[in-house]
Amino acid sequence: MYDVVLLTLGSERDAPGGCGSGGACCGGAAETATDPTSQTDNGQTDTSSTSQTETGQADTDQADASQAPRAEAGGDTERCATERPRVPVLACADALNARGARVEMVTARSDAEIDAVLARLDGPVRPDGLTWPDPDGKTRLVVATANDGQLRAVLRRLVRRYAPAPSKRPADLPGNRTLPDLPPVGVLPLDPARGGTHRDLAAQLGLPRDPAVVAAAVLDGTPRRLDLLRNDGGSVTLDGALLGAADDAGRPLHWRARVEVDDAILTDGDEPLLACAVANAGGYATLDDVTLLTAPDPADGQVEVAVAVPVVVRSAFGRKRVRLEVRRARGRAVSVLPREGKVPYLDDGVEGELTRKRSWWVEPGAWAVWSI
Repeated sequence: MYDVVLLTLGSERDAPGGCGSGGACCGGAAETATDPTSQTDNGQTDTSSTSQTETGQADTDQADASQAPRAEAGGDTERCATERPRVPVLACADALNARGARVEMVTARSDAEIDAVLARLDGPVRPDGLTWPDPDGKTRLVVATANDGQLRAVLRRLVRRYAPAPSKRPADLPGNRTLPDLPPVGVLPLDPARGGTHRDLAAQLGLPRDPAVVAAAVLDGTPRRLDLLRNDGGSVTLDGALLGAADDAGRPLHWRARVEVDDAILTDGDEPLLACAVANAGGYATLDDVTLLTAPDPADGQVEVAVAVPVVVRSAFGRKRVRLEVRRARGRAVSVLPREGKVPYLDDGVEGELTRKRSWWVEPGAWAVWSI
């Protein structure tokens, strides 16, 4: 039977980003996230090849540093000391125990504590010295998530653990990947599915929300492999990113950027934009009543990108009106280069600001969820 670790990110669980996104919770020391490289316990670093990233252009990942909650005297620290697992976590643990699994519930309040859990997924030491996941391991991981940003926080640590530096790239790594197959993750949503246009990743993937069904998927299910977006800011994207902002009245603000998908240029940066969607899945497929993305698929090996451009046209009577033109492209990689100022964005629901060129590229089938 399996050992199962039920991992919850501690304190401020419902805040965007949450604990473990590169900062610390409950008064722990924050880890800086300005280094775009990825690192592991054995000293590996990962940066993409020059064809995939722009060297020296990495932004600080807002989700992984500035969103870390800070404890004040007698405040968050005291709350963390008395924190208890939420009901879905306890119910999932009960269901796993009933099936004979050995269950450990862990609340991680820092990246170091997340890494300590992920170390249990390591395989035997390879001859080349790389840390690699154990394909035959008897330990399974369930991540209890209140939002997609928390799941991303754990996947980001998995990538930093297992992605080798380009100089140490092994011969058995697929040619279209920069990291091995990551261990499958069980996803336990802590909150009911919300209505509205934006659905969390679990809902998009059709993953179970009932704790007992999640337990069954982890013990009896099969891994469902999904694409992963990496970026040259040192982070990852599971669902997608939406760039742009609105004023206090909800009106979209114009901004400019050069957007390229592989060899296709969607905009050269000389015209105003209202929005840009970089999608692995469909969380940002629509903006208000505008369809940005037509068929985002988190397992097709491609990133889908769309930009919304306001275009002035004249009617037959010479009157001017503005229509919204949506341009789309699909490919292996995308880059966005802001032309002026800061561009606000949401990445897996986590807020940030883009000030330099940012590149995303797809890692086909790099991560997996347990699914029935």
